[in-house]
Amino acid sequence: MKARPVQEDPRQTGQPAAARIQPTAQVDPTARLGEGTAIWDLAQIRERATLGRGCNVGRGAYVGPGVRIGHHVKLQNYALVYEPAELGDGVFVGPAAVLTNDHHPRAVSPDGSRKGEGDWQPVAVLVGEGAALGARSVCVAPVRVGRWALVAAGAVVTRDVPDFALVAGVPARRIGWVGRAGVRLAELPGEPGTWQCPATGARYHERNGVLTEAGGTTDG
Repeated sequence: MKARPVQEDPRQTGQPAAARIQPTAQVDPTARLGEGTAIWDLAQIRERATLGRGCNVGRGAYVGPGVRIGHHVKLQNYALVYEPAELGDGVFVGPAAVLTNDHHPRAVSPDGSRKGEGDWQPVAVLVGEGAALGARSVCVAPVRVGRWALVAAGAVVTRDVPDFALVAGVPARRIGWVGRAGVRLAELPGEPGTWQCPATGARYHERNGVLTEAGGTTDG
């Protein structure tokens, strides 16, 4: 099945946007795919899902109904993104990572009857711009992963992750900070609360557990 591509203004592009879909992928006709987005073998994109420009959806990945995904997002093989998740621009979701949507999961009601679509309330995982979720990590909804944060492989996120935080473990806890390049930051000697990226030299300031980029400075 072919999805309806996101339509650009023909006065600006001259032609509709195009996406690449492998023959074995399943893409609902109501899904919207941005220009240059690639859907690889056995991936499934459900109804009304929206993916921006330049996304890459790996083999066997799943995107649930109505999920909203920004531009240049990468879903590695067998990543599972359940509705109503929202992913910002530049998000990375590692192999076999899972974004859940049920805070009280049950297959049946207390009386033993099978639950239907209207018998539970989906809750969302929200992932900010540039954040990365490592291989086999799990985000237990409802939870928010902040901008440019990094969730380590195998971590289980059960509470909100601050911007630029490096979290690991079960449950996940902050063990450091990372910059836009994804490299762990180092606190500058003699400058408490000032952190620097070893890869780019960009500086960040920490105050009351919140990390912000130094004024007018970005890396990556």
